[in-house]
Amino acid sequence: MKHPLTTPLSLLSRCAGACALLAALAGAAHAQVTVSEPWARATVATQKTSGAFMTLTASRDTRLVEARSPVAGTVEIHEMVLQDNVMRMRAIGSVALPAGKAVKLEPGGYHVMLMDLKQPLKAGDTVPLTLVFEGADKARETVEVRAAVRALAGGHGPMKH
Repeated sequence: MKHPLTTPLSLLSRCAGACALLAALAGAAHAQVTVSEPWARATVATQKTSGAFMTLTASRDTRLVEARSPVAGTVEIHEMVLQDNVMRMRAIGSVALPAGKAVKLEPGGYHVMLMDLKQPLKAGDTVPLTLVFEGADKARETVEVRAAVRALAGGHGPMKH
């Protein structure tokens, strides 16, 4: 009589359980970032730049380190800062996302800059974005987002770069 732990079925079952545990542990190492309310600003016909905005919340300390989109030739992470009483926009390498704290990418602050647009962004369209996050352990997570294009409104004219 065979021992119940040595039958092929029980070995397969134990292997499947171990694989599931390893997969769960590997997933826990990622930043687990939630993206909410993604949107991009509509452009006028000759405008070649726009901004994308959203709220990012990470379950662990992480950073937004890269953004890509097929609608733009260049995509950068930017911030607006007041320097010598002048508001300035500049590219930055990353945005810190402290664990459990919502970080807003919004007009006048951090945002994703879409440059060299391949065509105008019209209200009602969507913009595909790929966001890359890096955790403290240097592991990277990629999140695909579809940002709704919103009409120019609210006193925030076209983004100038």
